[in-house]
Amino acid sequence: MNNPSPLDFVRDNTTLATTPLLPELQLHLATEVTPLWQATEETLAEKNLPPPYWAFAWPGGQAVARLLLDRPDLVAGKSVLDFAAGTGIVGIAAMKAGAARVQACDIDRFALAAIAANAEANGVDIKAVSVDLVGRELPGIDVVLAGDVCYEKPMAERVTAWLRGVAATGTLVVLGDPGRAYVPTSGLERVATYTVPTSLELEDRETRETTIWRLLAE
Repeated sequence: MNNPSPLDFVRDNTTLATTPLLPELQLHLATEVTPLWQATEETLAEKNLPPPYWAFAWPGGQAVARLLLDRPDLVAGKSVLDFAAGTGIVGIAAMKAGAARVQACDIDRFALAAIAANAEANGVDIKAVSVDLVGRELPGIDVVLAGDVCYEKPMAERVTAWLRGVAATGTLVVLGDPGRAYVPTSGLERVATYTVPTSLELEDRETRETTIWRLLAE
């Protein structure tokens, strides 16, 4: 197949696996035995493919997902947005924790396919949304969950400013941060901390102390 659909691409280039922090959840991930793990940036660029962020369970998202499974009261019965969802792990955990509905937002069409595949693998129903929501109001959303979004300065500043405005409306805004450079230094309330096992292929250490913050309106 020369031009597989995004869903076929996800399934062909990943394997269904769990992570040590979240043995309850299965995800289509790039591992040592899958083509995506071995592909270089040059190879992906030649095929006009964006970086496959959706194929890895990043520590910020893992920690937020773990929190929801440990503290289902945070989302039970509520309408939830999983922002910059990637694998969809956070939204999946929210549904497992009893959320009334979950929207998972990502602008990468391959991420949307991964979210659909991962939701199916875990027996939950999630609405994948491809719109860039930054700067928009979020009527009807009770909780916004964002794992690991502060790794680039322009994005971190833009997203944080928007989410503070969302928090000002009374929406609970939760950030998972494994020590990225551009996480805000004020206007945060610590919720929990998890030690997340990581791969040296992705991070500069084998574990990441990941803090989950409530973002305040300020």
